[in-house]
Amino acid sequence: MKEKPDIKAPPGFVKLIDGFMGYCELEKDYSINTNDGYERDLAHFAFFLDRLKLTGWSDVQAEHVALWINSLSAKGFAVASLARKLSALKMFARFTLKEGECAVDFTLLQDSPKAARKLPDTLTKQEVERLLAVPDLASPQGARDRAIMELAYSSGLRVSEICALALQDVDLENGFVRVHSGKGMKSRVVPLGGAAVEAVDVYIESARPRLVKPHTGSALFLSNRGNAISRKTVWYWIRRWAVKAGLPNLVKPHALRHSFATHLLEGGADLRAIQVMLGHSDIATTQIYTAVEKERLWTQHARFHPRNQ
Repeated sequence: MKEKPDIKAPPGFVKLIDGFMGYCELEKDYSINTNDGYERDLAHFAFFLDRLKLTGWSDVQAEHVALWINSLSAKGFAVASLARKLSALKMFARFTLKEGECAVDFTLLQDSPKAARKLPDTLTKQEVERLLAVPDLASPQGARDRAIMELAYSSGLRVSEICALALQDVDLENGFVRVHSGKGMKSRVVPLGGAAVEAVDVYIESARPRLVKPHTGSALFLSNRGNAISRKTVWYWIRRWAVKAGLPNLVKPHALRHSFATHLLEGGADLRAIQVMLGHSDIATTQIYTAVEKERLWTQHARFHPRNQ
């Protein structure tokens, strides 16, 4: 049987924690690991309160919770750990109210810590050029992969959207592609750049016929077996081409979609237009690319401005 946590709260705090743990075990039916984690977190908070000269839970105020969370953050605790500790404390605070031990919920004003949103991985324009130049157009696979990457960068399509394209979805004469994705298979029309039109045309005319098998349907991009290409295959080959181009091994197909949006924004494109082309339902999702642009500006300023040397 798993041993109980070896940490016990100071005398003025331990009784109510024990009561809460009994409540969790009997009424909530949490796992042993969850209960042990809650008890340990509450004990640590109680020791923090003891060092502040508080003598019991009825003395705790919202400012004490904020001080504790800030102190843990300063010690380098991860956001996920802080969120877990605060979650345990919020449950405990509601328990103290229910038991009549506290008059107010001392966690009510404390928001859960949130991780900084990770900026999307993007390539520079020069890196995109290096990547697109690598595939061997003499082979059907190389021509296919070049067309896929040109399409991803030219129109910002997701890998799943590229894999789902049919021949009739691409209008090379008028320079657009019709994309079907999301709930209810919503469709949107996205422009095709000149380089992408040329690459897809080369693939359709000279490479796709060499991949066609008797069972092949109308899928635009085909695997070596004549089936619609899979996301896994696209990921595999783009990573292979990235390595061959001397780019980081972590380059993912989505980086071309992110680069599409970032480079459009750098060139002065309207954020709403980028939102439509990417198929984002919420403009807030698209706004992450403005953060990428700002970060690049700060990096360039820090690196090249003479007063920063």
